[in-house]
Amino acid sequence: MTVPAHQVRADFTADTVTVYQAYPPEIAGAALAAGRFVPPFKRERMTWVKPSFRWMMYRCGWGTKPGQERVLAVEITRSGFEWALAHSCPSSFDRDRYPDRETWSRRLRDSPVRVQWDPERSLRLAPLPHRSLQVGLSGEAVRRYVDEWLVALTDVTATAHAVRAALDAGDDAAAEALLPPERPYPLPPDVAAVVDATIP
Repeated sequence: MTVPAHQVRADFTADTVTVYQAYPPEIAGAALAAGRFVPPFKRERMTWVKPSFRWMMYRCGWGTKPGQERVLAVEITRSGFEWALAHSCPSSFDRDRYPDRETWSRRLRDSPVRVQWDPERSLRLAPLPHRSLQVGLSGEAVRRYVDEWLVALTDVTATAHAVRAALDAGDDAAAEALLPPERPYPLPPDVAAVVDATIP
């Protein structure tokens, strides 16, 4: 079955959705101990969250890249996730969505959230024809993420390493079985329109 080019896929429940981030041990350790993001996490910086576990693995090299050694599954409210997308702007100019670059620049400047669609990754992290959504939070969106949306933090570094070990052993079926159960996310139509997403 063909996957739409722009479709949000995630591990979600009736109330929450899981996104992924990778951090150095000092940030991840402090967050896990507190059950929330605390210093040395910096609210002043843009923080990117990714609903796709495989894309996170591509970005952090299965938790081996410097500064990305600890992989966190961050369970947040669906209402918060959808607020972020509704208040977002694409990180690059799209002439099909904005009449001119100036209009897009104003939206980018005023929005606390940036989104971009990057090639989704296969189990072995090769690029696929369809895309995966990345969401950058800044300003008000980071505050809401940390103080209002966060439901649970889980260290999934061991899972990342186990998937990589299975792949290295040539056991793709075992690696696949370890992946989180991501499925098409039913965005409200008005939110889907903001991020140019196909809804299931």
